Amino acid sequence: MSDLRNAYASRNQDHVFAFADTLSEAERIQLDEQASRIDLDEVERLYTSLVRSTGEGTEAIANKLDPADFIPLPDRGGDPAQWEKARETGERALRDGRVAAFCVAGGQGTRLGYDGPKGTFPVTPVLGKSLFQVFAEKILAAGRRYGTAVPWFIMTSQINHEDTVSFFEENHFFGLAPDQVRFFSQGLMPAVDDDGKILMADRDTIALSPDGHGGSLRALVRSGAVAAMEEAGIDCLSYFQVDNPLVTCVDPAFVGFHLPENSEMSSKALPKAYPEEKVGVFCRKDGQAVVIEYSDLPQRLAEERDDQGELRFRAGSIAIHLFDREFIRRIGSGEDDSVRLPFHRAQKKVAHIDASGVLHTPSEPNAWKFEMFVFDALPFARNPVIIETSREEEFSPVKNADGKDSPQSSRDDQLRQFARWARAASIGIETDETGLPPFAFEVSPLFAENEEQFVEAWNALETKPALTGGVVLS
Repeated sequence: MSDLRNAYASRNQDHVFAFADTLSEAERIQLDEQASRIDLDEVERLYTSLVRSTGEGTEAIANKLDPADFIPLPDRGGDPAQWEKARETGERALRDGRVAAFCVAGGQGTRLGYDGPKGTFPVTPVLGKSLFQVFAEKILAAGRRYGTAVPWFIMTSQINHEDTVSFFEENHFFGLAPDQVRFFSQGLMPAVDDDGKILMADRDTIALSPDGHGGSLRALVRSGAVAAMEEAGIDCLSYFQVDNPLVTCVDPAFVGFHLPENSEMSSKALPKAYPEEKVGVFCRKDGQAVVIEYSDLPQRLAEERDDQGELRFRAGSIAIHLFDREFIRRIGSGEDDSVRLPFHRAQKKVAHIDASGVLHTPSEPNAWKFEMFVFDALPFARNPVIIETSREEEFSPVKNADGKDSPQSSRDDQLRQFARWARAASIGIETDETGLPPFAFEVSPLFAENEEQFVEAWNALETKPALTGGVVLS
C-alpha cells in the first residue's frame, strides 16, 4: 500500500481508495492527485471544531460588539478636502503602477438559470455586455486615464476555469493585452458526513467544493500571483466580486485613503437599507475591526438606532476591499498560525456514492462543507481603513433570477445611474419617482465611469447625440 493510502487509512478514511484496484490507470492517477492535495490534519481539525463543537452563541458574540468607525462620504458629513487629497494620492499610485485589480469569479450562473461562468452573464441594458466585459472596460479606461496598463488577476474555479479563459480569448480580452490578465483557480475542500468521513462523488472522484472567497488569499500565493505582483512593483490589490457591475474596479480615492495609513486591508462600507438586509456588518470586537455576518448579528442589535435615528450597526460590507501585497503573503502562505483565516461550516446536499458504489442524490442536507470568508482577514490587518460608498453608484449585484438583486433590478439601477449623470450634465431627461428613465440607453465605462467623468466627456463632444432608447455612449 502506498504512503498516500496509508495516510488515509491511519485517519479512518481508507474508503476513499475502496475502488482503487478496479480503476483504470488514468482514473487512479486522478484519484491520487485529488487525495494528495487534501490536508487530512486540516479536515480532521475542522470537523472536530466546527461540526462536533457548537461554538460561541450569537448573544455571547453580541456582548463584545460596537459599531465600527468609517470615513463618511462628503455629502454625508465627510470632509471634501480630505476626499480630494485621497483621490490625488491614489491617482499618483495608479500612475506609478502600484495597483492591480482582482476579481473573484469562481461561480456559475446556476441561480440565474444561466449555463456558464457567472462572469459571462449579460448585464447591461442595451448591448447586454457581460460582467467580464464591463469590468474589462473599466480597467482599460483606468489604464488610459492614468497612463498605465492595470494588471487584472481573476480567480476561477475548477468548474469554470477553461470556459472563462476561452471566453476572454474569443473576445480578444475586450481590448486588454492578453498578458495583462492572469487567471488561476481557487482551492478545493472535501465534503464530509456527520461522522467526518470524506464523501466520494464517484469511484475515482472525491466530493470537492471551492474553499470560499477567503481561499482567494491562499490561491494568490500558491498560484504565484503574489510573486508576480512583487516583480511588477505592485503593492496594492483591489478586490471585488464578479456579481456587481457597478463596482469601481480601481478607485483612486479608496487607494488614497489606504496607502498613507500603511493599511494592510481597507474596505468599503454601505449604509444598510433596513435592519434585516443580508449583508455583513462592520463592527469592533475586542478593539479590532471585524465583519459580523447578518445571520450572527442578533435582531436587537440589527434594529438598534442612534440619536439621529440611524441604525447603529449600519456599516454594511459589500465585498470591496484593498489588500497590501505582503499582507496577502502573510495570510495566504499558511506559515504563521497566528494569522490563519478561520473556516466556516455549511450544511449542504451533496451527491455521493455508498460503500457499494451506488450514487445517492439526497433531498435534504447530508454533508458539511468548509469555506473561508475574505472579510475574516480584517482582524489580522494592521491599520485597517473603512470608507463609505454610495449604494446608487457602486452596488447592484446580480444574484437571483428575479426580484431583488436580479438582472432586472441591476439593469434598472444602471439606468438610474446613467440618468443621474445625464442630469448632472444638464441633459433634459425625465424619470419616474424612483429615478428610472422611460427608455433604455447605455454609457460604456470607456466613455465615463462616474458622474464627473460623464460631465467632462459630454461637454467635450462636438456633436451631442439625443439621448433616446437604444443610444450607447462609448
